[in-house]
Amino acid sequence: MMTKKDMTHKRITSWIVALGLVGGAASAADTDYRENYQRPADIPFPEENPHSDAKAELGKMLFFDPRLSRENNLTCASCHNPSFAWEDAQPTSVGTPMSRLGRHTPTVLNLAWGELFFWDGRAESLEEQALGPIQAGGEMAQDMGELLWELKAVPGYVEIFEQVFPKEGVTEENIGKAIATYERTLISAEAPFDRWLQGDEAAISDEAKRGFNLFNTKAKCVSCHEGWNFTDWGFHDIGLGDQDEGRYEILDFDALKHAFKTPGLRNIVERAPYMHDGSLKTLEEVIDHYNDGFVNRPSLSTEMERLGLSETEKSDLIAFLQTLSSEDPAVTLPKLPN
Repeated sequence: MMTKKDMTHKRITSWIVALGLVGGAASAADTDYRENYQRPADIPFPEENPHSDAKAELGKMLFFDPRLSRENNLTCASCHNPSFAWEDAQPTSVGTPMSRLGRHTPTVLNLAWGELFFWDGRAESLEEQALGPIQAGGEMAQDMGELLWELKAVPGYVEIFEQVFPKEGVTEENIGKAIATYERTLISAEAPFDRWLQGDEAAISDEAKRGFNLFNTKAKCVSCHEGWNFTDWGFHDIGLGDQDEGRYEILDFDALKHAFKTPGLRNIVERAPYMHDGSLKTLEEVIDHYNDGFVNRPSLSTEMERLGLSETEKSDLIAFLQTLSSEDPAVTLPKLPN
């Protein structure tokens, strides 16, 4: 039986071999494109960490609890703020002690369908990802032993952990499981684009419809931004000028130098600035980068080429991207145990 590690390696290999082939069917009719973007009916939860409302609620408490940081001044939500589509509106993140980090905060929207996590894919599960920033020296900088002691000193947490994880209680693994369960419930709601897919022709403008066609053809966006969440979950060097080598630092393969995970595009308007380094302030700058602004180097992904988009075509693409913003329910703060 193929292990998860084997499947991950196979997936990575397929990204490398098949770069640029995803958009090969881009000459089909608009209706064919629409079929590729239907929202899933259910949220996937792993067998080893099944969903329960109580577990998700515990995860939400932990997500918003500053006790998870060494100085008791940062929460997961400090960087993943629901007001900014679960990012932080900063070029790069701020960690402990209020130091500027090297990469932009990625959203936690729709991660239930993810395969590898962080910009460089260093975490193989959402549970692993959830624990990473808590212990990272430049981020929340919390000692796990200290955190376990601190949470066990809170009677309310002890009771809730025992209810959710009977005979296990407060453990590092269960902290990760609870936060990951909550994160899997963070799903972008129906957007105007989805209503158009369902047959409401008035849901989006003619400009947006032209932009959708460009997205799947001339602009080649679909080469990486495929499916309902608009990501292949793969890693690509898109020619940004910084020196961060991204995925190559995790997997020593020359084709992965400067390669970063493809972000999904849901609620993209609310998630500025853009890219792994937060270097592009607007969607206009993003499109200009893909059109003809990228750095050419040996590791540049094969789908990157001069596009020759007109100003009208750029405007149409932005009109389409604006249709991906949803009216998500307001997030209420949890009452934290004491």
